[in-house]
Amino acid sequence: MYLWFFLIVPVIMLIHFVSLRKIKRKAMLFANYEALERIFGKKILSKNYPLLILRVLTLIFLVFALTGTVLIYEGAGGVADYALAIDASASMLAQDYPPSRVEAAKDAALSFVDTLPADTRVGVISFAGASFVRQELTYDMDDVKAAVSGVDIELAGGTAIGEAIVSSANMLVASDREKVIVLLTDGQNNVGIGVEEALDYASGFGIVIHTIGIGTEEGAVVANTTFVSGLDSGTLQLIAERTGGRFYLAETEEELLRAYEDIAVSTTRQLSLDLSSYLMLIAVALFLTELVLVNSKYRTIP
Repeated sequence: MYLWFFLIVPVIMLIHFVSLRKIKRKAMLFANYEALERIFGKKILSKNYPLLILRVLTLIFLVFALTGTVLIYEGAGGVADYALAIDASASMLAQDYPPSRVEAAKDAALSFVDTLPADTRVGVISFAGASFVRQELTYDMDDVKAAVSGVDIELAGGTAIGEAIVSSANMLVASDREKVIVLLTDGQNNVGIGVEEALDYASGFGIVIHTIGIGTEEGAVVANTTFVSGLDSGTLQLIAERTGGRFYLAETEEELLRAYEDIAVSTTRQLSLDLSSYLMLIAVALFLTELVLVNSKYRTIP
């Protein structure tokens, strides 16, 4: 919404040139500037273009600072702490993955844990209509595996993806390493915190979120019901892109394992750098520069 402030740019330019015309009219009452310009060979009345440029640039940098501009770039990944967020809603009982989606997800997560370096910390969260912390960040992979194995279908109805992101972010917020969430789900956010709000929260801590969509957009029938669970791949892709992560669509058990393996062994990651503070400093510097020029070189004599 802050980008609407760019509409002020043409207003600033209009005010600038209207003001120059008024100043020139007043100046002509007191001196023959055309004669002076012929004598000195230069313009006596400046159009003050540098001041106009400084004002416009100040506004541009200020607006981009307010919008929370983030630079996304490829860089070498360091040691990271991970939060595994596993969907435990009833739709995970669908049997398109033998014996079910939730069991396939747990097996793949256990394989992921085995491939991580020894100095990695991992936490586990399950979620359905609410999120549940199964294991806080720990170096003990046995505890992590026990937490993953203990994930079971929750009675709380719905799929609270937004709450899972916030809970995972809270688990990682105190970490001084790279902070990574691996979010696995087969549904779409339909209860609790909105995804946009959750992303704003996680992005504020520089957290990268990799998303894994298990199943297909057409969905599959949940065991012993007529309910069809469909995948919202668009939202999962948005979550990954907004945080510098990657989205994986795992329509088979092999693709699910491959997604976890790719996250674990990746040596380069999409990193993010919040430019807001730098842009604000540039805007302040430009404003101060204009202030100095207005009171020196471009000073208007009454």
